[in-house]
Amino acid sequence: MEKDMTKGSPMRLILGFAVPLLFGLVFQQFYSMVDAIIVGHYLGVDALAAVGATGSVNFLIIGFCMGVCSGFGIPIAQEYGAKHEEALRRFVANSVWLSVIFSVLVTTVVSLLCRQILLLMRTPENIIDGSYDYIIIIFLGIPVVFLYNMTAAILRSLGDSRTPVVFLVTAAVLNIFLDAFCIVVLHMGVAGAAVATVVSQAIAGFACLIYMRRKFTMLKLSADERRWDRDYAVKLCNMGIPMGLQYSITAIGSVILQSAVNGIDSNAVAAVTAGGKVSMLLVCPFDAMGSTMATYGGQNVGAGDLERVDRGLKSCTLLGLIYSLIGLGAVFLFGKQLLLLFLDAGETQIIANAYSFIRMNAVFYFPLALVNIVRFLIQGMGFSRLAVFAGAFEMLARALAGFLLVPQFGFSAVQFANPLAWIFADIFLIPAFFYVRKKLEGMLNARSGGTETTEQT
Repeated sequence: MEKDMTKGSPMRLILGFAVPLLFGLVFQQFYSMVDAIIVGHYLGVDALAAVGATGSVNFLIIGFCMGVCSGFGIPIAQEYGAKHEEALRRFVANSVWLSVIFSVLVTTVVSLLCRQILLLMRTPENIIDGSYDYIIIIFLGIPVVFLYNMTAAILRSLGDSRTPVVFLVTAAVLNIFLDAFCIVVLHMGVAGAAVATVVSQAIAGFACLIYMRRKFTMLKLSADERRWDRDYAVKLCNMGIPMGLQYSITAIGSVILQSAVNGIDSNAVAAVTAGGKVSMLLVCPFDAMGSTMATYGGQNVGAGDLERVDRGLKSCTLLGLIYSLIGLGAVFLFGKQLLLLFLDAGETQIIANAYSFIRMNAVFYFPLALVNIVRFLIQGMGFSRLAVFAGAFEMLARALAGFLLVPQFGFSAVQFANPLAWIFADIFLIPAFFYVRKKLEGMLNARSGGTETTEQT
């Protein structure tokens, strides 16, 4: 069901859009969490470390794919806000063409370079074969990553954040059974966890596609609208590629940091893996807020209403502050218990390191909230390229930690890397928003109506 975010209470709209999206993100985390729980308990610490050692390169590649799809959704949201249905349909058609092209290219390149990437990351010898078995299957499943994320991005651009969640929940439940079947029954090892993830996401993607084709009459394309259009494709790339690069640039810093952690030992990798799984679950509300603000910003800029953009930013920032305090309390009260989902109680040193890692991250949750809210809002307003610089600041901070701090201070330095990255990003993003706001105001004042899709630097 579509939702017009250009009318009504911003707080109510943001909550109504973000809550279903949050459930989707939580269940999306179940894909990786169930993998880690079953792998850690049935296959041991080395297998858990093998999956965890792929985390940063996984984010580097899959994050690019997800970012591209999110970027493709921005012009669609803007045209929806401007009530330009024909242009909306042409953007949808060309986003499909581009998704096919990108999925083929990315899958081919990363599959060929997979083992070389793991070697460059100094993946420990005792886990590199398991890491390769896991990540190569994930990379071969990149086309279904595009399928789900592109269809979900289109639905979200039309204000429907609930339907993708329904299908993702169904796929997450299926993933649990497939994990157990592939690992415990078929004895496929870490490769079984990867197979379960790919199959589950494929089901969610096809379900979104079928639903979208049947339920949204405005998306019924004519033969002419289905055709490749260079101008529309360029506009989509101007949004999608910068958002994908933003994820990848951010992930480069994570790869450098992961390489430094790999250089300590496999126990350090296991601690960061377990801590990362818990953190990823706890920060899902910030991801939901970010995706919400991308759609909210896109629709309201398309409608030419910057005052509503300001009100939405204030409302979402308040929500971010409230959840930051809740998340901090949850870590201090239940952090160790959550870590036991992935680790045996006897692994006392690994648990201690992982708990230290998630505790330090939680102290800086509000800077992370601002990173997601402001960055995605800037992207939704049409300035995807500008938001790339925020990723560069995060990369710089994590690279600093990976190259200088971790070799000097060991695992104690690892826990400071993410907070440092979030602070660096905020230093850029907050002034950037006011620059974007001022530039858009001048553009809207210079032309009547503000009906064209925004394409900026």
